[in-house]
Amino acid sequence: MTEEEYMSYRILTDKVRTAYDKQASHIIQSWEWGEFRKKTGVDVVRVGHFEGRTLKKAYQLTFHKVPKLNWTIGYFPKGPMPDKGMVDALEAIGREKNAAFIKIEPDVIQTPNSKLQTQNIEKLGLVKAKKALFTKYNFVLDLTRSEEQILAGMHPKTRYNIKVAQKKGVEVYDSVEDKDFEIYLKLYFETTKRQKYFGHTPTYHRLAWKTLKDSRMARVMIAKYNKKPLVAWMLFSFGDTLYYPYGGSSTKYKDVMASNLLAWEAIRLGKKLELKTFDMWGALGPEPDTNDPWYGFHRFKAGYGARHVEYVGTYDLVLDPTLYRLLSAADTLRWFLLRATRF
Repeated sequence: MTEEEYMSYRILTDKVRTAYDKQASHIIQSWEWGEFRKKTGVDVVRVGHFEGRTLKKAYQLTFHKVPKLNWTIGYFPKGPMPDKGMVDALEAIGREKNAAFIKIEPDVIQTPNSKLQTQNIEKLGLVKAKKALFTKYNFVLDLTRSEEQILAGMHPKTRYNIKVAQKKGVEVYDSVEDKDFEIYLKLYFETTKRQKYFGHTPTYHRLAWKTLKDSRMARVMIAKYNKKPLVAWMLFSFGDTLYYPYGGSSTKYKDVMASNLLAWEAIRLGKKLELKTFDMWGALGPEPDTNDPWYGFHRFKAGYGARHVEYVGTYDLVLDPTLYRLLSAADTLRWFLLRATRF
């Protein structure tokens, strides 16, 4: 499909890149993220809804091939709240891409009238998905508050741990140097191996780093003790938000609380960059199971006094009911191509 107008939408080209990014509310919907995903071999489609020549709504989704079948699955994370015009466009594009279904996860936080929001989504013909890819819950911290206010809102143990790290001489710095990215990558894969969870490939991380760093949207932050790197995070920025999606740590010198100081310095960095929100990328639910393997991450993030939010959830636009049922029975195609290569 070309950029010619079709119904109420158009497929976008890079001529509208600047206008597109003004419409995107999340880094995963940014033009730069789409460019990164293209480099991983994923089919990226960008859609714009216009009034005359004015771009009113823009978003992107990806299509992933079903192994050994002439079908695809669409994935549309962190976009706007679906409406009829969007669903009509997605259905037309999905059928052109031979998609069995499109998984939709809006970047919309639940509100007191969330029941009405959910009803409106289901009226559009979307079905509640049995499995989500992006976490339904998150921690978001208000960076417009003063440092004193943020510190006062933290759990006392978190404040104490920050002071311990400062007293013991932990050093934290941020960088856009490739040599520091390699430090991050080493610690990241040490952590995934130790904690036995699925992580991105080195190629994925390198492509994300190169693409987003060149657009001044990515940096790493590293905490050292006795000149030894103990903790490293990859941080993204887009719009008015700082994101903490990935991190890794060493098992050495756990008592110096390097992670706590790094998180505090990340918050201070966000304020220095005049951003408004620190998005911690995910959390467990309001009553987390202490035996959940992610509970440690959840508790760590909760210590910083961020707001715990719930999104409206995950929905599927089903285009082929029979194949949809078959794929769902197969655990939505092996965690949907290993969680769509983690977004």
